[in-house]
Amino acid sequence: MINTEWIRCPVCGSKTRDRIRKDTVLKNYPLYCPKCKQETLIEVNNWEMTVIKEPDAKTQSR
Repeated sequence: MINTEWIRCPVCGSKTRDRIRKDTVLKNYPLYCPKCKQETLIEVNNWEMTVIKEPDAKTQSR
């Protein structure tokens, strides 16, 4: 059997609804946490998760 692991929310640390295997590769994946109701962009490679920081949108002036 292939070993799997739950993806944990980087904000609150609870389990999400997604699981990964050792050979899973995710890029720019929008991870949603049902507990804290936040969405975070992540990358996963060899069970190592990194959070992608995006700059906040600036307001447009006329």
